[in-house]
Amino acid sequence: MGIETEYGVSSPGHPEANPMLLSSQVVHAYAQPLGSRVGRARWDYEDEAPLRDARGWEIGRGQADPSQLTDSPRFAADAAQAGLGDLVDEVEDPALANVVLTNGARLYVDHAHPEYSSPEVTSPRDAVLWDKAGEEVMLAAVRRIADTPGLPPVNLYKNNTDNKGASYGTHENYLMRRATPFPEIVKGLVPFFVSRQVVTGAGRVGRGQEGTEKGFQVGQRADFFEVEVGLETTLKRPIVNTRDEPHSNPDRYRRLHVIVGDANLSEVSTFLKVGTTALVLDMIEARTLPDLTVERPVSTLHVVSHDPTLRQLLTLRDGTRLTAVQLQWRFLEAAAEHVRRTGDDDEQTAEVLRRWESVLTRLERDPMECAGELDWVAKLRLLEGFRDREGLEWDSPRLELIDLQYADVRPEKGLYHRLLARGAMERLVSEQEVKAAVATPPEDTRAYFRGECLARFGDQVAAASWDSVIFDIPGRGALQRVPTLEPRRGTREHVGALLDRCSTAAELVDALRGS
Repeated sequence: MGIETEYGVSSPGHPEANPMLLSSQVVHAYAQPLGSRVGRARWDYEDEAPLRDARGWEIGRGQADPSQLTDSPRFAADAAQAGLGDLVDEVEDPALANVVLTNGARLYVDHAHPEYSSPEVTSPRDAVLWDKAGEEVMLAAVRRIADTPGLPPVNLYKNNTDNKGASYGTHENYLMRRATPFPEIVKGLVPFFVSRQVVTGAGRVGRGQEGTEKGFQVGQRADFFEVEVGLETTLKRPIVNTRDEPHSNPDRYRRLHVIVGDANLSEVSTFLKVGTTALVLDMIEARTLPDLTVERPVSTLHVVSHDPTLRQLLTLRDGTRLTAVQLQWRFLEAAAEHVRRTGDDDEQTAEVLRRWESVLTRLERDPMECAGELDWVAKLRLLEGFRDREGLEWDSPRLELIDLQYADVRPEKGLYHRLLARGAMERLVSEQEVKAAVATPPEDTRAYFRGECLARFGDQVAAASWDSVIFDIPGRGALQRVPTLEPRRGTREHVGALLDRCSTAAELVDALRGS
């Protein structure tokens, strides 16, 4: 599994600043001090196929919205539309806009936002750890820009909307068996995603895509979803995305691309987001998930988000009426039974089930009991306290400012970080672990091979991607491409000793060829 997050970007005092150029500055500011370790490597787009649909077809490039063409390093079309003029060449340069990091992650510009795509991991705790590493990467970039003479300051926010009609994504990715029929995936996931936001929502001031309707809602992304199933990610957003781009052996695997989640700062929210989803996917693959289909899923997604009291009743296809929390209980009970039958009760699975039960119990009793664990509840408590002191209505711009400030990546400014400093938010990983994860990859996926190649032989890595590392070795006429199609190979156990034996990229490539 892995998490990709597009960060909100702005330049205080420069409302005319182009976000695409600001985002390029963010990527460049972080990558430049790393020098040859990441400076040469481009992104390898060879095996990307963003227009392939899991329902069995591929749309033509001429029919696609430009935002869907993520398999190209070029940003010229976007730049021209944005009116950048002479800055097109600078923004288009992949060295400024797209780098692979030594921890196996990708840092690049996506849809005019800086995006951190975490390395592949195999557990919810590791998903939290390398997602937090991404926050540290973004903070470092902000600090370096602030310290650079001549550059205007840049602020970054781990959120999902500017409250002016634009939304940007936090996407989750899960490796699944190709043999699982996609309609079964849709059937199981739609009701889960509709109700999951009571645990994973980031909270938002304002309702509707432009936030003009006053009030507070549970999710930041919910109002931007318009269809149940589809390929798009930036328009007509679907609850279940059908992009079939596995980044692995396509005969064995599919990558489930989840776009319906929020950007979480809370470690518990992130832990439960990926942990509970992984359990539901296990049940879908095993065909043990009961039918919990909801009526009118898109409008129900909005209804759940607009009800922070968690009392609104939803209607299932069989006529059952229950709240979103009660629907989550159905998924939890099914997951607990599935784990009991299969015996897959490792330590982290047990922790996911325990925390899931604890959170749902307290959400039913009083959501405020979860203020130290869930983003939307923590944010709501802050906002309600400020409203009471200042006598504000929900349409006050000051509340929108608090909403935004919660997501600021700077510890001295971000309200989440202030809560953390006071011990008001629970942590699952230590500061030392996060700082180590900024530079080092997970050891139990192919991200280890990718990250270690960058760290050891970065000046000879011409390009890399999720499923390849390409070397440019002096004296050899052609680039040397090493495919990494199996996500559970290329681990420390698998290649650690080999990497330690090879002092050069040439030795590594020759050894891999020989084996």
